[in-house]
Amino acid sequence: MPPAMTDDLDLWAAHSQLCGEDLVTVDFLLPTGIYIQMDVPREATIQHIKLLLWKQAQSYPLFPSLGEMEGHMFECVNQAAVHEELEDETRRLCDVRPFCPMLKLVTRNCGRAERLLDSKIGVLIGKGLHELDALQDQEVKDFRSKMFRISEEKMQQVQLMTWSEWLQACFSPQLEPGGGATPVTDGVNDKQAEASLKVTMHFDQSQVTTYIKACLQAKECPHLTLVQVSTVQAMFEKEISAIGAVVNRKSSNPPLPLPPKRRGPSNTVISHDHRIMVNPLLPPQVQVRAGLFHGTELLCKPAVSSESSGRSEHVWNLTLEFDITVSDLPRMARLCFAVYAVMDKVKKQKSTKNAHINKYQTIRKAGKVVLICLCPPDELEEMLNPIGTIQTNPYTENCTALHIHLPDYNPHPILFPPFDKGRGGKKFLIELKEIMERDPLSQLCENEKDLIWTLRYDCMENFPQSLPKLLLSVKWSKHEDMAQLQALLQIWPKLSPRDALELLDFNYPDQYVREYAVGCLRDMSDEELSQYLLQLVQVLRYEPYYDCALTRFLLNRAQCNRNIGHFLFWHLRSEMHMPAVSVQFSLILEAYCRGSIPHIEVLKKQVEALSKLKSVNELIKLGTIKNARSKTKEAMLTKEAMMTCLRQSGYTETLSDLHSPLNPSVLVIWEWMCVEKCRYMDSKMKPLWIVYNNKLLGGDTLGIIFKNGDDLRQDMLTLQILRLMDLLWKEANLDLRIVPYGCLATGDRSGLIEVVSSADTIANIQLTSSNVAAAAAFNKDALLNWLKEKNSGDALEKVIEEFTLSCAGYCVATYVLGIGDRHSDNIMVRSTGQLFHIDFGHILGNFKSKFGIKRERVPFILTHDFIHVIQQGKTGNTEKFGSFRNYCEQAYLILRRNGNLFITLFALMLTAGLPELTSVKDIQYLKDSLALGKTDDEALKQFRQKFDEALRESWTTKVNWMAHNVVKDNRS
Repeated sequence: MPPAMTDDLDLWAAHSQLCGEDLVTVDFLLPTGIYIQMDVPREATIQHIKLLLWKQAQSYPLFPSLGEMEGHMFECVNQAAVHEELEDETRRLCDVRPFCPMLKLVTRNCGRAERLLDSKIGVLIGKGLHELDALQDQEVKDFRSKMFRISEEKMQQVQLMTWSEWLQACFSPQLEPGGGATPVTDGVNDKQAEASLKVTMHFDQSQVTTYIKACLQAKECPHLTLVQVSTVQAMFEKEISAIGAVVNRKSSNPPLPLPPKRRGPSNTVISHDHRIMVNPLLPPQVQVRAGLFHGTELLCKPAVSSESSGRSEHVWNLTLEFDITVSDLPRMARLCFAVYAVMDKVKKQKSTKNAHINKYQTIRKAGKVVLICLCPPDELEEMLNPIGTIQTNPYTENCTALHIHLPDYNPHPILFPPFDKGRGGKKFLIELKEIMERDPLSQLCENEKDLIWTLRYDCMENFPQSLPKLLLSVKWSKHEDMAQLQALLQIWPKLSPRDALELLDFNYPDQYVREYAVGCLRDMSDEELSQYLLQLVQVLRYEPYYDCALTRFLLNRAQCNRNIGHFLFWHLRSEMHMPAVSVQFSLILEAYCRGSIPHIEVLKKQVEALSKLKSVNELIKLGTIKNARSKTKEAMLTKEAMMTCLRQSGYTETLSDLHSPLNPSVLVIWEWMCVEKCRYMDSKMKPLWIVYNNKLLGGDTLGIIFKNGDDLRQDMLTLQILRLMDLLWKEANLDLRIVPYGCLATGDRSGLIEVVSSADTIANIQLTSSNVAAAAAFNKDALLNWLKEKNSGDALEKVIEEFTLSCAGYCVATYVLGIGDRHSDNIMVRSTGQLFHIDFGHILGNFKSKFGIKRERVPFILTHDFIHVIQQGKTGNTEKFGSFRNYCEQAYLILRRNGNLFITLFALMLTAGLPELTSVKDIQYLKDSLALGKTDDEALKQFRQKFDEALRESWTTKVNWMAHNVVKDNRS
């Protein structure tokens, strides 16, 4: 028997692997106080282990007092160092992954079905529901209670559905227009049966059984409506008490105790009665700055404290006053703090830390409040960071704590003033039209804002899509303007879903504006919603409350369409490791699971499969480290280990009958896996290359790359935008044969990439055609000859047309998006002729350089060997080249007409923390590349100049490719 392979890298499991054992020694703690140590199979289910324990326990004292075996379950300490109840006994021990080999037997409480469902949901979302139960947060409790009732109603509706209704609701089959297929119905007559779509379904008991929990009667908290009252004229003020500290006495010079650093906007938050620990090594002079914001707009001049001297504790005992009345504070106002050191007399700031509180919390929490601060991103210019999260900082130890006191301004109920209709002014429609046609990044001066606000009714009648600019013109510090705006929203025409997306940006935090935007999104088809789902999940971060219109909209659409639910689940779960959103996203995931119980088992299988692949990847990394001295030995041992792992029963069961996370409509069957063709790639993170035989498509292979250690979110965003470009071109009757392959982030720096079949890299094609690596990049015939080998006769002309169209599409797309690092291994060609790009680690003009010299000097890749293919190998074939150039210009102008949409989509991703998308300045690249603000003629002239530059300077690309080929050839 071959040595058993471990499923994780826990010490106890690794030890059993090295010893060649199939058993693991586990300590069992019984409720009778008896301790039993026993060897159990690593691949055994929890249910089987309990049977073995029960048999063993019969020979120990006090066994009769245990009672029935079914009345007990195991508990363990999981990898997150929290207690986990193993209610789902079909799981294997190797999948449970306890922190140490110890299981505690405990008595079950009543309601096993409910507890089993809770356990499954906890495992599925990666956060035990007991953690949510333990949160002392009334908003969390209210949200869960409401979602519980909604989910119960949803599952009751599912139970009353016919099979055809259930299929339509869960899977929504997309049929080709004009096709003869119709949905399957309960009573199908002969004629209908001939035209019906034949569907083969396999169900197990867990997929057709629903669990309905009894509705909990929870006392609702009184709804607190926050509005402005004109009679309240108290100046908004706050009192700074102190920064507290607990000194680490074990070290005279302890390290700076900051939480793990992450790029991108994050930070700031409120803590409720935590014990505070801060860095005792703060510089001697410390100040506090506070500002009131509505979105990114500063409502009044920031307030700054005096300087405080001290080491571990700074005390001010002073009041900061803002030049704004309480009655003029908008509902979504945010009070932001920054604690920073003053290094010299010119007020140089250092070591800034942020904290936020919004108006809802201000009024609810009158009195003492303790804020736990976080460090802002390095790139942040505004130290107050209004875009940061208001979620509680999970790193409560060793963090700066700011103690403040919020006075109770008004003991009486606060109500919004009645809606009022503003008066329009003189119509300056020509000037107004010019303002409204600007892109979203354009700044408005105060005179323009005044004009827009004065002509707000003209905007509504003539430029309804200008609502974002009207909102930027509102004086959010005047409650009269806010009341008039809310009245205007009641009669504002509905925007197209694409235009409404901009209203979900952080610049528009008003509750009524966001509800209006969601109302517009309801007109989206499921396909369109899927296109923008990535951004809609990200803007959930901007929602100040868990229970909001956007959350309910996404949950409703996800529970009505299995495909949307699938990707909503993975977009949320992939960021569960981020403290700023872990609670919010876990609440939404729990709500989705409770309303989509039949989907739980499908998703659970995917989670388990990814866990298995991660184990294989970590095993390979461990093996390559041990055998780093001998590259040949390394390859043999790790390849053998990988094969052994994939053939184990635990892996075959988990990886069989699996719906692909990349595409839930693709069912992967174990018998189709080509284990002998599976391998790992020779790069730092050792990605796995998994191959399946696709027996439904003529025996072609399906490939999936699993990456563990690389952040795929930027690739996912770029491919989404490429998919959108393809859609926009097709809407304009221009099909440029784009290949937006699948890519999905599934966790912290892990995910899946689809392998495009029958394709090879430019580098491989060039190296295969030449005996000398240095000369390969300059062989202009290599690519054309490769296509000729794959296609002969009349098929070649079609292939060259495919190459021409796709090359035009990617030239324009890579130029507009500023995609860098375009070496010959990042560009591929299919045997059908389609050219496509891969690996989007550098976007928005972040081109690579070495020794201060730019390695990429062209706006996009257009080499002479590409032109050689386009011209069919004929130097004088100017007609074909002219067609190619025309395709590029058409494609560019189409994207320009949708420039605002691209800017909006990137702006909505600012809070995701992508390495090359951290501020509005990064998005400025899109404005420049699309020449927004210029006429079509001016923009086309600019693009033609870039086109000529790409062609003229293509020799620099060939030099870079030559260097890449030489390095690659030496490594092989």
